[in-house]
Amino acid sequence: MKTSMTMTTIGGAKFAAVTLLFVLAGTYAAMSQEVSMALLQPGPMEPSPAPMAKALPSNPVRLAPEQHKFWDAENTALFSTVAAFSAADFVVTRDNLSHGGRELNPLTRPFAGSTAALAANFVGETAGVIGVSYLFHKTGHHKLERLTPIVNFGMSAFAVSYGLARR
Repeated sequence: MKTSMTMTTIGGAKFAAVTLLFVLAGTYAAMSQEVSMALLQPGPMEPSPAPMAKALPSNPVRLAPEQHKFWDAENTALFSTVAAFSAADFVVTRDNLSHGGRELNPLTRPFAGSTAALAANFVGETAGVIGVSYLFHKTGHHKLERLTPIVNFGMSAFAVSYGLARR
C-alpha cells in the first residue's frame, strides 16, 4: 500500500513539474511581447513617419482553371467501360446463381435473391463510381477521378473472369 502511495506522489510530482514547465515557457513568450514605454507616456503623440515599405494592392488569388470538363472523351470511355463490365458481371453472376451457384461478394449477397435487385445493385454500383469520380473532379483530385473507374472495372473484370472460370 505504501509503495502505491509513493508511486502516486512521484507521478503527481512529475505532472506538476511538466505543468510548471509549460506555464513558465508560455509566460516567457508573453514577456517578450513588451509594450514600449514611450507609448505609455502621457502627452501628444507625434505623427509617425511614412512606412518604409509600400503596401501592395490587394489582388484576389485566382484559382487554377479547371483542367478538363467532367464528361470529356477519357471519362466517357472510362465510364462506358465501367458500365460494360458491370453488365457483364451482372450476366455472369445471374447465370451462376440460376445454376445453383452462390454470390461470393458479401455486399452484393443480399441482392442475389432477385434478378431485379441484382440489376439495381449493379446499376447503383456504376452510378456510385460516377458520383465518386465527380466528387474527386470537383475537389481538384483529377488523378483520383480517373483512377476510380479504373479500379472498379478492374475488380469487375476479375469477378467476370472468376465467374467464367468456375462454370
